[in-house]
Amino acid sequence: MTTNVSDNINKGDINKGINNSLLIGIVLTILGILAVAVPSFTTIAAETWIALMLIFAGGAKLGYAFQTRDRGGFVWKILLGILYFATGVMLLIYPFTGVLTLTLLLGSFLLTEGVFELILAFRLRPQQNWIWVLADGIITLLLGAMIWFQWPFNAPWVIGLLVGISILFSGISRIMLSLNARSTLNHSEAAA
Repeated sequence: MTTNVSDNINKGDINKGINNSLLIGIVLTILGILAVAVPSFTTIAAETWIALMLIFAGGAKLGYAFQTRDRGGFVWKILLGILYFATGVMLLIYPFTGVLTLTLLLGSFLLTEGVFELILAFRLRPQQNWIWVLADGIITLLLGAMIWFQWPFNAPWVIGLLVGISILFSGISRIMLSLNARSTLNHSEAAA
């Protein structure tokens, strides 16, 4: 009887995890569609968000430097905090230059993410819908390569568009894997 109770709890936890994964996939898909629909806005929003994060990180690093000034490395901590803060401020003051730089960084990120997605796909290969993760990896890799061929002319809209497409396909692949897991769980419950 104890085994059955723990089996029911584990199946409930598994089902909850599958539902959460499915919900995350749906949210990612919706966010991806929105990002693709308004890529210039998404680009500026991403650039502004990164600028603000750097400013806050710079402030935190400066605060930490003053709190630990007696432990050594004070000047280096101050310089690092100033670097973070100044980079964030520069991104806010010169958003187009920031977008140009971030576009190249995004290209590098998408190329790297695509490689990791391909590795993940082949590790998931025994699962039924692993091909969706493979497709996600290939598309992300291609999107990263597109940046290098059209830069700098694509900088005002490419970040929003490419991030949106990547998020969209990540959402779709998560939905498909969640549905596969739900189907597998239902088949195992029916067999029991």
